Amino acid sequence: MPHGDRGRRVHLDTAGLGRMPAAARAQLTEWTRHEDRHGPYEVDEHVHHVVRPELDARLAALLGAPAGDTVLATGAADAFAALVPRLALGPGDRIWTTPYEGVANLTVLTALRDRARCRLEVVPLRPDGDLDLEWMAAHIDDDVALVSVAHVPAGCGIVTPVEDIGRILAPHRCLYAVDASYAVGQLPVDAGRIGCQLLTGDGWRFLRGPESVGFAYLAPELRQALAPCGTALPALPEGASVVALNAALAVPQDAGPAGGLAAVVRTVVQETPGAELIAPGRVQCGIVTFRHAEMPAGSLRRALAARGVVVGKTVAQQTPLYSPGRKATAAVRVSVHHDNSAWDAARFTEALREALAGRGRGCHAVPTAVRAAPPAPAAAGGGAVAAPAAGLRAVCAGSAAGAGAVPAAGVPRPRRTAGRRHLALVSAPAPDGTA
Repeated sequence: MPHGDRGRRVHLDTAGLGRMPAAARAQLTEWTRHEDRHGPYEVDEHVHHVVRPELDARLAALLGAPAGDTVLATGAADAFAALVPRLALGPGDRIWTTPYEGVANLTVLTALRDRARCRLEVVPLRPDGDLDLEWMAAHIDDDVALVSVAHVPAGCGIVTPVEDIGRILAPHRCLYAVDASYAVGQLPVDAGRIGCQLLTGDGWRFLRGPESVGFAYLAPELRQALAPCGTALPALPEGASVVALNAALAVPQDAGPAGGLAAVVRTVVQETPGAELIAPGRVQCGIVTFRHAEMPAGSLRRALAARGVVVGKTVAQQTPLYSPGRKATAAVRVSVHHDNSAWDAARFTEALREALAGRGRGCHAVPTAVRAAPPAPAAAGGGAVAAPAAGLRAVCAGSAAGAGAVPAAGVPRPRRTAGRRHLALVSAPAPDGTA
């Protein structure tokens, strides 16, 4: 590669925080200064009369939702936490979640279970890591009141077949919630085709908006279910952030080589001695997660950053029903965007080799054995199919394997840090003894 390019930083952490487009950054700066000089009222008027109609139309087009059915929030997790506990569930109801559920939503579901004295069940996985849709079809009934699914989880790149799940659930009375935080902006997300009643997302990941602004789509069925308590959210994003998100959504998205670049990164990881690819399921997206047998994830992330390559780190607490079962406390997370290039992938390859070549200086071995990585899974839409991930344990709903894996209702609210949450979990049985 050209010698002069080596000083350019490569951003491969869009799943953590996307690079804001220049136009969005300029709007955020301009309106933050305007608010500082003239107070918040002029910004609020501009947002209400000019920005919100544009933003509502753009969100509706982005999510395949009718105009007016979206609301803004300070983040997807905050919207979920504000709306879901208002559902009128009772002891005869069941809630379904999955092993890929994020910790923030899982904490909300556990609290709802404890308050309503209903059952919280975990949909099992197939041996290849995909959700067991046959199990869902066989066990769905009208006592299932709520199903919560992550389109793409925080800890790995598996793409959940949310549209297939929607077709299974459609004949029944349950409400269907989809967390699209790590999907929207990198994959097609169409609430109408999914058939969900609640869809939440963050604006600062693959949509590349500012932090602390997200959104939720609420279908008429959910609005009706929430009518006694209302759908108003207690916290709303600030004016300048809303302007910046609108500007970010106005930037045309290049449906370029993100999937192809992710496949390149995945191949690089597989060919790296001592590396384990964490890629359950048959369909993968632009997120590549892995760990190394001899270099902790935090040390490897810092070593890559020192070489100008910015990647993320995922910890077991983010997906507490999945990651701890693999004895993986932390892993490196690489996430590509449409604005990344082949040069970025080549620079990652070089930096990874350099970082591992110097791992003996100040690094400690990871205390867990690393199995051989499975063959590379395909990027979403790529057509190829990945091989199963070895050693994945299915968590069956209501079984002893799943009991106690859900966090206690009394877990304190986690500290908000740059739009992300980290939380230690404490096991607690439900009043009826189920998960």
